[in-house]
Amino acid sequence: MTNESFNVNSLERALFRLEEGWERYQRDTSDVQIRDGLMQRFEFTYEISHKMLKRFLEDTSPTPAIYDSMSFADLIQSGNEHALLLGTWSNWITYRDMRARTSHSYNEDIAREVVDGIMPFIAEARYLLSQLKTRLP
Repeated sequence: MTNESFNVNSLERALFRLEEGWERYQRDTSDVQIRDGLMQRFEFTYEISHKMLKRFLEDTSPTPAIYDSMSFADLIQSGNEHALLLGTWSNWITYRDMRARTSHSYNEDIAREVVDGIMPFIAEARYLLSQLKTRLP
């Protein structure tokens, strides 16, 4: 695997934008428009994170095809076995549930619950990014 074949720039940019949104939201948590933008940034960063994890595992595996049929739980377990993730399956199922619930953001209670879980996810995404960067040639 070379730096050219595996690029973490999209995850790095998405994480930067999510952190930027988080900081702005913290200045005024009553700003619903900022909150909604923050939730969209979370959705995007979450999607990139688990796709980047899968791609890295495929690119570094002698048998990359095994990841094509792997369940999400097994993908996260494999990420943990390779010390790429900070959290466990229970953390990632929470993030996955948060992502699924973002489509119901018209509900204030759900929106608040999702936003409350974003900071732990930011820590997870930072860790994944740092692990990927240290393992690139």
